[in-house]
Amino acid sequence: MNVAVKRVYEPVSEDDGVRVLVDRLWPRGVTEEAAAVQHWLRDLAPSNELRRWFHANPAAWARFRHRYLKELTSPKAAAAFEKLHELASDNAKVTLLYASHNEKRNNATALKEHMEGAPKPPSGVGNGKAARQGIRKALRK
Repeated sequence: MNVAVKRVYEPVSEDDGVRVLVDRLWPRGVTEEAAAVQHWLRDLAPSNELRRWFHANPAAWARFRHRYLKELTSPKAAAAFEKLHELASDNAKVTLLYASHNEKRNNATALKEHMEGAPKPPSGVGNGKAARQGIRKALRK
C-alpha cells in the first residue's frame, strides 16, 4: 500500500496518484481546480470537538491519535475508511491531503500510520473481543 501525505496547498504532482482530501472543511483560498482533489472523504476527519481540543493541546499527540482512531470506528467513518482502503488497493499511489499548518502531527499522518499498520478497516468490536470469539468458536468444535 503506497500512501503519501501532503498539504493541499502544495503544488499538484504527477507522483501524487489519487488525491484524497481527508478534512471536514474545504481548505481556505484553494479552488477545486488548484486542489485537484479526486475524492473528498469528509467522514474520515476528526470531529470538530476533537480538532478544537487538539488545536488547544498540540503536545497531546498520543491522546489525539487514540481518540481519533476511536472515532474512526463510527459507522460513517468506518465506511469512509473502507472506501479509502479500496482506493489504496486499486491504485498505485494514494495521497492524503490536509490543510493543517502542522505537517508532522495532523489527522492525515495519523490516518496514514493507521493504514500502514491496519490490514483491514477498523471495526467496533476490537481485536480482543474478536480473538475471544474465535477462541470460543474453536472450543465449541
